Amino acid sequence: MTTTGPTPGPTPRSTTASRRSSRRLLVQAQLANSIGDGAYLVTSALYFARIVGLSATEIGLGLTLGWAVGTVAGVPLGHLADRRGPRGVAVLLALSTAVAVMSFLFVRSFALFVLAACLYGTAQTGLSAARQALLAGLIEPGKRTEVRAVLQSTINGGLAMGATLGGFALHVDSREAYLTVFAVDAVSFLVAALLLLRLPAVAPVPAAGPKLAVLRDRPYAVITLINAVMLFYMPLLSLIVPLWIVQRTTAPTWLVSALLLVNTVSVLLFQVRIARRVRGLADASRSVRYAGLVMLAACAVFAMSAIGSSAWLAGLILLAAAGLQAYGEMLLGAGAWEIGFTLAPADKQGQYQGFFGTGMAVARMLGPVVLTTLVIGGGTLGWLLVGGLFVAAGAAMTPAVSWATRNRYGLT
Repeated sequence: MTTTGPTPGPTPRSTTASRRSSRRLLVQAQLANSIGDGAYLVTSALYFARIVGLSATEIGLGLTLGWAVGTVAGVPLGHLADRRGPRGVAVLLALSTAVAVMSFLFVRSFALFVLAACLYGTAQTGLSAARQALLAGLIEPGKRTEVRAVLQSTINGGLAMGATLGGFALHVDSREAYLTVFAVDAVSFLVAALLLLRLPAVAPVPAAGPKLAVLRDRPYAVITLINAVMLFYMPLLSLIVPLWIVQRTTAPTWLVSALLLVNTVSVLLFQVRIARRVRGLADASRSVRYAGLVMLAACAVFAMSAIGSSAWLAGLILLAAAGLQAYGEMLLGAGAWEIGFTLAPADKQGQYQGFFGTGMAVARMLGPVVLTTLVIGGGTLGWLLVGGLFVAAGAAMTPAVSWATRNRYGLT
């Protein structure tokens, strides 16, 4: 009689191959919907204003309300990803985002616009949380920050390709062109859903402890707040610097495109390299602290662009500032991702990533108002105040991480 031993587990080679396959599918899914997002971002405001007929105030208010609802929904949707499995929830939310994008095509009033914006903000925020939980479940802890950096580089590349597509629509400037862009964005999320569906399933985690434990985790909340302040850099190149160039410098307006190109290419080339230097919470805290200092330098150089009347000199100064800003952005990303993943309990990655992701929504809502008031209203002093804000937030991250570490492991 023969006996059958236990079924052998996967060999190291098969495990490595599976992880590589998962990484490749994550990147492909991210690229797919980033292309659609890039086309949407450069055309949506004009579509809502010129085709739908909404005022600038209505567009701003509607999008703010949409992201506010998304911020609130992020944590429970992340919790759902923990309890039901992040792959299925991510696929469902990718499909929901496609539906939300298509719903914009039927908007004919401000009320419908707000409803569609809330659906879009909720689906996007929840999808981000579920994806982060999926990444945490498929990638070993030591590689998560590096893979997240690869995804960030992919996002930038996809946004650039999508922005090019959107540029053609802007050139044509017709209702059909804008509708085509929205359709492409919706299809991109359908493709992303199909790619996510091919990933290995991550088992749901049984409920343990409070249902939404992250809401009681004060150190993690402080870290999320600090990260939100650091993320105020987000509207710099898309809103603040273009206004600064027009109102305060002699540089040509086309330089805005060059500054965005500097940022995109820098992230594509160097984000992964910078992320590989971060090996644990000490490195991560240091990276965020350095990011604050580099952001201060970038703000100071941006301010210098208003000095003198030479257009070419102002342009060179702005390009140097954009390079510094991109470097600070990459340092922040590498450190924040490591902190966000490491300090989240293994069985609650979804809800914790959903909460950590609210920092981006907060920056999107408050950043334009705060930075416009300080920089456009305050000039050079305003730039330095913004830089000081980055330095203070970066410096605060180290003690906040130490507090969170002691809280997590019950140390005093």
